[in-house]
Amino acid sequence: MRRLFLLFAACMVGMVRAEFTVDPIFQSHMVLQQGKPVPVSGSCTSSSPVVVTFGDIEVKGAVKKKKWRAVLPPMKADAVGKTLTVTQGKEKVQLDDVLVGEVWVASGQSNMLWQIKETGDNDALRQPAIPGFHFYHAQPQVHTKQGAYNDELLARVRENRMYEGSWYEGCAGDCPTMSAVGWYFGRKLHELLDVPVGVIHVSLGGSGMIAWMPTSVVKKKYKESLSSNWLNCKYMTQWVRTRAKENLARDLSAPHPYKPTCLFENGIRPWLDFPIAGVIWYQGESDAELQDQRQNEDLLKSLITGWRTEFKQPELPFIMVQLPRIKDDKDGLRAYWPEFREVQDRVSKTLPNVYDVTTVDLGTTNTNVHPPRKLEVGERLAATAAACVYDKKDVPYSGPVAKRVSLSEEGVVVEFGHAKGLKSADGKPVAHFELSSDGKKFYPANAEIRDGKLLLTAAGLRQAPEVVRYAWSTFLTPNLVNEDNLPAVPFTLRLESKKKKK
Repeated sequence: MRRLFLLFAACMVGMVRAEFTVDPIFQSHMVLQQGKPVPVSGSCTSSSPVVVTFGDIEVKGAVKKKKWRAVLPPMKADAVGKTLTVTQGKEKVQLDDVLVGEVWVASGQSNMLWQIKETGDNDALRQPAIPGFHFYHAQPQVHTKQGAYNDELLARVRENRMYEGSWYEGCAGDCPTMSAVGWYFGRKLHELLDVPVGVIHVSLGGSGMIAWMPTSVVKKKYKESLSSNWLNCKYMTQWVRTRAKENLARDLSAPHPYKPTCLFENGIRPWLDFPIAGVIWYQGESDAELQDQRQNEDLLKSLITGWRTEFKQPELPFIMVQLPRIKDDKDGLRAYWPEFREVQDRVSKTLPNVYDVTTVDLGTTNTNVHPPRKLEVGERLAATAAACVYDKKDVPYSGPVAKRVSLSEEGVVVEFGHAKGLKSADGKPVAHFELSSDGKKFYPANAEIRDGKLLLTAAGLRQAPEVVRYAWSTFLTPNLVNEDNLPAVPFTLRLESKKKKK
């Protein structure tokens, strides 16, 4: 009896002490953002002062309504792991191997969720921990695969327990379920910047943009999607609607990960007080099922500006993966990927500090929506971040970008940026250019490289050309590259009007 009493007493002490905690995102091996104040927070039952110590920095925290919060001052990057200690009276929480550097969020749908172990890259899985590169992997606890949810999954969605996560020391083998794109991005960015890098990965397969939007944005702009009939609102594609209804077969009134705001509130909100440097985003396969470019552009802009508002960073860098190629043999499900690529490119040109990374050459050669070549995707994202966010001008990050199209006596001339060493990657004629006189009917164009420019002609065109487009196809094998073998960016441009003669 005495033994049972002592065991009970010990458990009670443990429960009391457990009530003095740090919030779950704060763990050993985390990376804190350099150059910005860093709040640290948690829960407590006492109103006694809380002290946070990190290296030679010591700050006091405020306690209010059983929550405490302290703010570390801006710090310089430091690859030497230090101990972060939080104390309140006799209570103490110790976090080890905490670095200071650059912190990025990696999010989106299944191609961002795609795991390192699924790439077949055994070298990455065997690579030892990379000093200065750490990552946080949020593992989805509620799937969106085929099949009805059981009681446990329904409870998790209802109780907003979608994710469980941990910080790791950069060793892919320690967390083979980590996002491959996120891991490759972080490894390469650490190499390019030579400062500690932390990647926070939170994503979910099949998810649409509206599921990743803050509640404040959806209430203001898409209020109709918050009704009990949300599954039938115009922002839900047929595939998303069908899968969600299948998962909720036992209770259609229950929430679902695809419900508007669900993934933002579950996966992103816990990080809003955690300073970050930027976001990498691989998503759009679901929303691209709809041909409504105006709607998709509005949703994408709302998502980006919504995240920036919630993170309190009005120009938070946001780097998107432009949808790649895919063979559209599934009842037209992927038919509007060219339109969605154009939406992504247009948003990157209209919002500051938004960039899109061309991957049209990295897609599959079949109907598989998950291209296996995640290494190149991650490294192109890292190169774009290094060049555009950190001003590393010597880092090549883009293929040829059309800047101007004009009419000459021989045909249409296309001028490019990032075009040094413009060439055909396979030695064959440059392909996938088209011309149109009205912007509706397009004709295949012959393309000839001349002095770093392209000369286009189209035999079937009977009137003067007005519009040029490139890579406007769900599936293609593009071959126009620059000296860094980076692919030309898909585009649609109107010819410049001829100047009137004086």
